[in-house]
Amino acid sequence: MAVCGGGGDALKLDVVVAGDLFVDLILGGFAEWPGAGTEVFAKDYRRDVGGGAAITACGLARLGSRAAVLSVVGRDTGDWVAERLGSFGVDTSELLFHETEPTAFSVGVSTAQDRTFLTYQGANRDFPRVLAETAAAGGFRQIRHVHLGWAPPLETAAALLAEIRGNGCTVSLDTGWHETWLGDERAMRLLPEIDIFFPNEVEALRMTGHEDPDRCLRSFEAAGARRVALKLGAKGAALLWDGETFQVPPCRVTPVDTIGAGDSFDAGFLHYWLRGESPETCLRAASICGALSTEAYGGVEGFPPPAKVEALLKNLCEK
Repeated sequence: MAVCGGGGDALKLDVVVAGDLFVDLILGGFAEWPGAGTEVFAKDYRRDVGGGAAITACGLARLGSRAAVLSVVGRDTGDWVAERLGSFGVDTSELLFHETEPTAFSVGVSTAQDRTFLTYQGANRDFPRVLAETAAAGGFRQIRHVHLGWAPPLETAAALLAEIRGNGCTVSLDTGWHETWLGDERAMRLLPEIDIFFPNEVEALRMTGHEDPDRCLRSFEAAGARRVALKLGAKGAALLWDGETFQVPPCRVTPVDTIGAGDSFDAGFLHYWLRGESPETCLRAASICGALSTEAYGGVEGFPPPAKVEALLKNLCEK
């Protein structure tokens, strides 16, 4: 395996986003959802970088954070992936090339309301080893924050988080939908080791058994979580922050594709948090970024420029 870029520059960054990375092949504009044994035709097609790590890193960089991505790609499309990430300002010096496996890819079938993926993991299979070795070698010692866009295996997750935090940085986590992970009681016991946890309402329901946002957040608090940013989709977002709770209404948009909205939410929250803003401002910015990202196909193309986020934040604060 070989390193893409110079390597050392990533030690002077605000945040490293670590996790699975994909090439997303996105089909949209369907008149109906395809059923088993049938064929329907898409009106729209896009190819773009995808996966939580890529989407969150692109959002952070677009907003102005110094962000890098730690992930693994294949020789087949790795150069294109690096170029695409770089076009958003993402540092790709910690992007690794696998010599035999191709870059992971997903075929995404998307509507304005939901999405389904068919996925091949490819080079992502080597990511857990790369992350563990980076943490053990002190590769995050000068990084302010590490965001994991990935569900760490529960057998080794506590030790891994301790290793990362031992580098002197804070850690956040967005596992995405992994039902077995979310339903395991060990997942709740892991939350005290995480500085910010980013579930959506379906994931939180699987973990706590509660649909009500406040009861859900209080269940996380009872398990030892200090900070949980809860994504509620069309109902906005809620936040547990050091004992206090907040809730913000949704940002009104006309969505065409929901792929990456949650990861864009994470980027908005983390950028404003690293900037020292109040928890409620972070939550509002996250909600804005997640909502606006749905106005274009793919996980990164619709992420709003910083001036637009600032203008919407100012408008909300003046109401």
